[in-house]
Amino acid sequence: MLQRVAVVGAGAAGLCAARHILSRPSSFAPPVVFELTGNIGGTWCYDEHVGTYDNGRPVHSSMYRDLRTNLPKEVMMFPDFPFEPELSSFLSHRAVLQYLHRYCQSYDIGPHIRFNTAVERVRVVMTTGEKPRWEVTSSDPSGGVQTETFDSVFVCSGHYSDPHIPDIPGIRSFKGKVLHSHSYRHAEPYAGQAVVVLGAKASGLDISMELARAGAQVTLSHALPRLTFPLPAGIQQASSVVAVEEDGGVRFQDGSVASADVLMFCTGYNFKYPFLDAAELGLVIQDQVVSPLYRFMMPPAFPSLFFIGICKIICPFPNFNCQVQFALAVLDGSVTLPPQAQMEEEVLRDLQEKVERGVKQHHLLKMDQDQWEYCEVLARSAGFPPLPPVVRSLYEEVWRQRQVHPENYRRLNYRLISSTRWELINGSADG
Repeated sequence: MLQRVAVVGAGAAGLCAARHILSRPSSFAPPVVFELTGNIGGTWCYDEHVGTYDNGRPVHSSMYRDLRTNLPKEVMMFPDFPFEPELSSFLSHRAVLQYLHRYCQSYDIGPHIRFNTAVERVRVVMTTGEKPRWEVTSSDPSGGVQTETFDSVFVCSGHYSDPHIPDIPGIRSFKGKVLHSHSYRHAEPYAGQAVVVLGAKASGLDISMELARAGAQVTLSHALPRLTFPLPAGIQQASSVVAVEEDGGVRFQDGSVASADVLMFCTGYNFKYPFLDAAELGLVIQDQVVSPLYRFMMPPAFPSLFFIGICKIICPFPNFNCQVQFALAVLDGSVTLPPQAQMEEEVLRDLQEKVERGVKQHHLLKMDQDQWEYCEVLARSAGFPPLPPVVRSLYEEVWRQRQVHPENYRRLNYRLISSTRWELINGSADG
């Protein structure tokens, strides 16, 4: 009997899952891909709308108009599906979306996607002596609701749609505009305004530079050590925001107070899966953590449910590619998992080790340098080709360039020469 798989979401992770399921017709029936919107691409679909659509559903994408990727296409691509060679290394979101459309067409994924269809509930069904199965209840735009049964569910719904806004005492006293980067689209409306940006990770830094170029006076507020690389004129750094005063002034950790027209939170996103019952699955889903997940993918009690792409600070598409192939190897029996108790123990041990190293709770799913060994282990266990070493080498080079030239590193272009070597083909980050 062919296994039936439901895929929640038709962004990059969902398309990757569908592609690999379709490539194994002797083990799996064609997937059913549930997509909430009318388009593929997930977070790569730019939409001028913010807030909610006319149908009351929240706008999913957090894409802003002028975003360019902070990883080169040579590192971003699915390992066996390159971007067009004539494109520059650092791409607009439009180019990434076109790439995903090309991927979707190349593997004939489209016919298996149900657009404008919301997954309302995913429920585990236990049958005596058999593996658990999954009831997926979905609703379409006409109001029709149906429940179908699957052998496995891949949750590919992303984690850039539910903004995380930290609690700041007195924020109701702020006189200006408060928003999260999820609702930021372009810089022009902020010209001539004083903007406090909270958070100096990738989006906080990028948006601050856009705002400064448009003529805003930006205060970049963060808890990191002071950034030592050159920031453009118009951006000053400050310590964390700790409160808003009664008169609307913004107070920082060091006791200084500033007035501002805008508070913009670049503070990340929450994990949110309204269609899952976490307790039923033996999971704890908090703002920034989902646990326990064996191999950062599956609840040990129900290892036929897979969360794809849940980790942060990774090369997303290569990571999805490894996770999906490992998950399918689990389902077709070519990877044998340890017993439930052993998986739980391993996850707990890993998390405890991170906490002992001083990793904060909300950073437990950040991979960074751990991503390479992680992908290597998945490839080795499931018998698929590992990521070529050139991916890591170029990723680390670009990370170094970003620290030195945060404004200009995207002017550089690269080319892969072999599985271990890349070259710089033109451009200078200095000029």
